[in-house]
Amino acid sequence: MRGGEELDGFEGEASSTSMISGASSPYQPTTEPVSQRRGLAGLRCDLDYLRGALGRLKVAQVILALIAFICIETIMECSPCEGLYFFEFVSCSAFVVTGVLLILFSLNLHMRIPQINWNLTDLVNTGLSTFFFFIASIVLAALNHKTGAEIAAVIFGFLATAAYAVSTFLAVQKRRISLRQQSTNDYIRARTESRDVDSRPEIQRLDT
Repeated sequence: MRGGEELDGFEGEASSTSMISGASSPYQPTTEPVSQRRGLAGLRCDLDYLRGALGRLKVAQVILALIAFICIETIMECSPCEGLYFFEFVSCSAFVVTGVLLILFSLNLHMRIPQINWNLTDLVNTGLSTFFFFIASIVLAALNHKTGAEIAAVIFGFLATAAYAVSTFLAVQKRRISLRQQSTNDYIRARTESRDVDSRPEIQRLDT
C-alpha cells in the first residue's frame, strides 16, 4: 500500500512537472482561430455589385476596351502609325486597370485594403479613361485608312468613351452624396459634443 501511495505521488509530481514545463516551453501549439487566417479563403462574388449600375458599366467597359484593343491589333499596315499606337496603348491600359478594379470590387477584395480610397481611385480611372479614349478615337478616326478594323476600333472606342463617361457621372454623384452625408454626420457629432460640454457644469452643481 505504501508503495502504491508513493507511486501515485510520483505520478502526480511528474504530471505537474510536465504541465509546468509545457506552459513554459516556447514551442506552444498555435491557438489562432481559423477565421483569422484570412488568405484567399472565403472569397465570394458580390452579385449585388455586378447587378448594379456601376457593376454593369464596369463589365461593359472591360468588354468594349478589349474589343477595341483586338480590333486595333488586327491592323497589319499603317502610315502614319502614331494614332494607332496611341489608341492601342489607351485601350490596353483601360482594359487592364478596369479589369483589375472589377475583380477587386466583385470579390470584395478592396475591403481588405482599407488604406486606399477605392471610390476615388475608381473615379480617377473612369475620368482619365473617358478623356484618353475620346482623344484616341478622334485621332484614329482622323488618321485611319477606312479599313474595316480601323472603323470597328473607332466605333468601339467611342462606345467605350460613352460607358466611361456615364460611369464617371455616376461616381461623381455618389461621391457628392457621401461627402454631404459625412459633413452632416460631423455637424451632428460636433453639436452633440458641444451639448455635452455645456451640460457638465450643471451636473457638477447638482452633485455639490
